[in-house]
Amino acid sequence: MDTTAIPPSSFHERRYNAYNDWVKREHGGRLQKISIDAGFTCPNRDGTLGVGGCSFCNNDGFTPSYLREQRNILDQIETGLAFMRRRYPETKEFLAYFQSYSNTYGDLDRLRTLYETALAHPDISGLVIGTRPDCLPEVTLDYLAELSQRVPVELEIGIESCNDEVLRECLRGHDFACTRDAIQRAARRRLFITGHLLLGLPRETPASLIEGAKSLASLPIDALKFHQLQIIRGTRLANQYRADPASVPLMSPESYLDAVIDILEHLPPQIKIQRLGSEVPPEQRVSPDWGIRLARFPAMLDARLQERETWQGRLFAPV
Repeated sequence: MDTTAIPPSSFHERRYNAYNDWVKREHGGRLQKISIDAGFTCPNRDGTLGVGGCSFCNNDGFTPSYLREQRNILDQIETGLAFMRRRYPETKEFLAYFQSYSNTYGDLDRLRTLYETALAHPDISGLVIGTRPDCLPEVTLDYLAELSQRVPVELEIGIESCNDEVLRECLRGHDFACTRDAIQRAARRRLFITGHLLLGLPRETPASLIEGAKSLASLPIDALKFHQLQIIRGTRLANQYRADPASVPLMSPESYLDAVIDILEHLPPQIKIQRLGSEVPPEQRVSPDWGIRLARFPAMLDARLQERETWQGRLFAPV
């Protein structure tokens, strides 16, 4: 290793390109997302591709409780704003985050009504739309591109894994070619694209994660979110784990951070890292219990990057 090489100066004091640092430079302060549950489902739940969803999926584990209690979008926004203003009083802008399930899975008239309802709130300046790569028809992408001329629009695509064997094992219902195609089509419309990765899925290996990182490095992605696999009650994976724990090997905090770093090393420096992990309410989580709050992850990652004398993009090889 060439120890005289240093991380890009654009990372400032970190060894990776943190999304929050970029937001502060671009927006002059914090940009906060207000979660919305607009009542969507997904093709892997309604019988189009399957029922029951992906093996790991139960959105209740990641959905704020107030979303299950309030159906009106504007009421959800008001509740979310009140909470975020108390927690992050320095926030400059708020985006409506259509989070639960596949938020482009529906006819265009319905999508337009829901998105415009959120944007009608005076304190909402843009949208974040979470979805699957197989729920992005041309007409929907065209509309999102048109909308992005008016307000910021971030499209969050669930990649989860770049390995087709892993995707089949978790009953994802599409392959990585579908993901690649969706990202490329969205990028042609100049949409801001965030990919979502779930590390630790059955049949994933350190080698397949690195190969996946190399595949992602060649795609026009603006940002990535990392999540560690957590087994959530009410999922097929929870049933599998109870029947045979050895069939679902779980990462430790140390192995997870090393997996994140293995991926970061192969990513181009311009990809922004939005999230380093997730927290599931204890009553929803079967395993693992790391006993670590998410707020500690950035410092832990920085320390491990320094220990390994590495940084995001160190092994990135442009094609």
